[in-house]
Amino acid sequence: MSSLAPVIVWLRNDLRLDDHEPLHRAIASGAPVAPVYCIDPRQFGALPSGVAKTGAFRARFLLEALADLRAACRACGGELLVRDGTPETVLPSLVRELGATRVLFHEEVASEETTVEANVEAAVERVGARLEGFWGHTLFHPDDLPFDLPSLPELFTAFRTRVERDTRVRRPLEAPTRFHSPASAPGAIPTTVTAFGLAEPATDARVRFAPRGGATAGQERLAHYVWQADRLRAYKDTRNGMLALDDSTKLSPWLSMGCLSPRRVWAEVQRYEQERVKNDSTYWLVFELLWRDYFRFVLAKHGDALFSAHGLQRRNLDWRPLSNQDARVDFARWTSGTTGFPLVDASMRELAATGFMSNRGRQNVASFLTKNLRIDWRAGAEWFESMLVDYDVASNWGNWAYAAGVGNDARGFRFFNIHKQALDYDSTGDFARHWITELRDVPGPTVHRPERLSPSDQRRLGVTIGVDYPLPMVDLFASAKENEAKYER
Repeated sequence: MSSLAPVIVWLRNDLRLDDHEPLHRAIASGAPVAPVYCIDPRQFGALPSGVAKTGAFRARFLLEALADLRAACRACGGELLVRDGTPETVLPSLVRELGATRVLFHEEVASEETTVEANVEAAVERVGARLEGFWGHTLFHPDDLPFDLPSLPELFTAFRTRVERDTRVRRPLEAPTRFHSPASAPGAIPTTVTAFGLAEPATDARVRFAPRGGATAGQERLAHYVWQADRLRAYKDTRNGMLALDDSTKLSPWLSMGCLSPRRVWAEVQRYEQERVKNDSTYWLVFELLWRDYFRFVLAKHGDALFSAHGLQRRNLDWRPLSNQDARVDFARWTSGTTGFPLVDASMRELAATGFMSNRGRQNVASFLTKNLRIDWRAGAEWFESMLVDYDVASNWGNWAYAAGVGNDARGFRFFNIHKQALDYDSTGDFARHWITELRDVPGPTVHRPERLSPSDQRRLGVTIGVDYPLPMVDLFASAKENEAKYER
């Protein structure tokens, strides 16, 4: 039994043992290690738009991830401690209980999280411990970048070119096999999201992707996609698919909650390139991880400016706020998937039923909300924050600002032609029919323009457009043209 003071490892969005530097350092010290997760009630409050900050899908994923992590800790001889309360209160109390002198953790970059970190640091110092932070959410470590964060390029291409040329990825740390935890009550992990005042998600037979929380499931998904299904070799060609389970990696839920390390994904890509094939698809998966890195570094550089209506571009656009009754009505149609544009509606209904949406779907629904409805993009970002099982603050808000034309690397008024997108990415109409049951008998690509069905065709197909399924709520091109003129002004 060690006579050293126990080391506390404070967990947040890093629910894994693999490639975990704070845990690795704590175990290497030879002291007993106390991994602890605080169920912070602030994470289950409401956002400014009134929706839940953490919705049912992500809450369920969190509970599964905690249960999986506890099992992994126990398999190593240790224990995961779970406590209800804010970290500022829980951690100093645990320091006193255990006689700990060090609290190790992974640093975050958004202001809510960094404010908590500062408060925790002050609180644990008052009881004789010190807080030690480490970086562990990105592929590249900021200390290894060829520039400091204040000098981060404002264009992704410039960032990518520099890091690909001048920066190496650190090898992931292996998961521990044994560690010892000090005696303390483990604490209960809730078994249902009702503990957070949320309703359990309804069962829906249409759901094809229902990710299970935890590192075990994340590693299984990675192994399935890369090795068993051997889909990595075609990733670049299939990644925009909207319906098939293996068209894309779908690793984002595990990456966002830290059940899976981006460096572990990178290491598997390197091994795949050595053992099977190296091509554009294997590169493209790393390319997507670079985008994820970039959004986090942008947030670290610019802070809360990312969350302003004007964004990093400081464009004073005349967004329609949800305080406007008409905007609220339009926003409700967008969230419920009743806009009259099947590609948008199918994507929004998928989100409501699963907590997930394809990358192609996200781009289209964001374009429609900002470029056709001109609704404040932050309302869309908050809706995604609440609904997504794979919500990540930097990627979500960075992508929404990009889509709205106010973020880093934004390409001006980038309007997505929903009709063309439907033909390009759902040419058979299978995705639209899968999620829009009212249109399930409308054949082929016709499903994407149901308003063009003749009265006789509607009778034959058993659907009345404007009654069973809505007419388009706006003229796609006229609304975009009007909003582009406002954007340019």
